Amino acid sequence: MDDFKARTILVTGASGGIGGATVRMLRDRGATVLAAGRNVEALERLSGETGATALPFELTDEDSVKAALEGKDLYGVVNCGGWGGAIETPQDADVEVFDQVMAINARSTLLVTKYASREMIRVGKGGAIVNVSSQASLVGLKGHIAYGSSKAAMDNITRVSSLELGQYGIRANSVNPTVVMTPMSAWYWGRPDVEGPYLEQMPLGRWATVEDIAAPIVFLLSDEAAMISGVSLPIDGGYTNR
Repeated sequence: MDDFKARTILVTGASGGIGGATVRMLRDRGATVLAAGRNVEALERLSGETGATALPFELTDEDSVKAALEGKDLYGVVNCGGWGGAIETPQDADVEVFDQVMAINARSTLLVTKYASREMIRVGKGGAIVNVSSQASLVGLKGHIAYGSSKAAMDNITRVSSLELGQYGIRANSVNPTVVMTPMSAWYWGRPDVEGPYLEQMPLGRWATVEDIAAPIVFLLSDEAAMISGVSLPIDGGYTNR
């Protein structure tokens, strides 16, 4: 794995499971990590545990994102902040929930990419952006009208960013995980009537761990992925290939 020493990586959603695991892996590989999120107490605990620098800001507020990122000598970004919203059908969808999911998942990815990429270009050493999307952007999942739409938008931000930023040596990719049994997902996916039928359709037949997702994120940030840009990488136990 690439040596991340002298490289600063921003990880949003660092107070969550995947974000926290990514911070730990990056720190283990020598990266300087800016750990962003809303939960200040969780960020401070993570900072004390790993040596990452806590950087709380509001993902959906452009002024907050701009103020937090301006002047930071960034090499990489992991857009991991997100919200699942509600389990709803198109005919029953709450538009306010839809708008909030789009703001937290897609709009924030654009905002962070907007201001982080400016700093990466200023530093002039290339870099990499990894957006944490979902299998819900690759296949239709019942009840996921808002979440799946937001992640599909995130994948498009990834593709366009790879085209626009490639001239600066900056790569942009998405990872598209299956369910990770975090507190955010367990309330729905942990239900026996949901979990059993779903896992029967997955070739590997198990949920992902946070480490299963963090490791490919770190790979895509590394020089070992130097010619990979603009992809949406399923990390789903074969579910979307069934």
